[in-house]
Amino acid sequence: MQNETVARRYATAIFSLAKERKAVDAVGRDLQAACAAIFSNDDARRFFTSPVIDRAKKTQVFAKVFAAFHQVALHSILLLIRKRREALLGPIVAEYEKLALADTGREPLEITSARRLPPAELEQLVARLGRIYGKRFEVKQTVDPALLGGVRITMGDRRIDGTIAGRLDEFARELATRK
Repeated sequence: MQNETVARRYATAIFSLAKERKAVDAVGRDLQAACAAIFSNDDARRFFTSPVIDRAKKTQVFAKVFAAFHQVALHSILLLIRKRREALLGPIVAEYEKLALADTGREPLEITSARRLPPAELEQLVARLGRIYGKRFEVKQTVDPALLGGVRITMGDRRIDGTIAGRLDEFARELATRK
């Protein structure tokens, strides 16, 4: 919980600087690229997150590797190294993305179903949710055959579970509490 709070503070500061410089998209792309590059390679991840590697050496390596990045993104990464907060890069990028979406008036919406929803059905569902909640959404659709049928909708920390698997789980919990 505390790491999430710290990550949110860093992301807010980075977002404010990026917005001030009218570079929200560029900084976001660079932060995502850095996160993907570092955490997709085990050696890079170990080097970046290791507390025993000298901070000056890390700073030198990452300043050189990410030299083409926007200055706000580059200096944010270097600040994380100086403050020994390297492990927070992933959560910071996630929080930054939320702030960037909110700035455009949209919120993340994840729709998970047992099969891929037809585009018309998906649009209708998103439009209805938009009317109900008064929001615009950035939709991510995923398929999980284990759900058996129905849809699970996740909006931030709110979840609506209309899946068969969810109903079966609820039924099992109800039976277990009756014993």
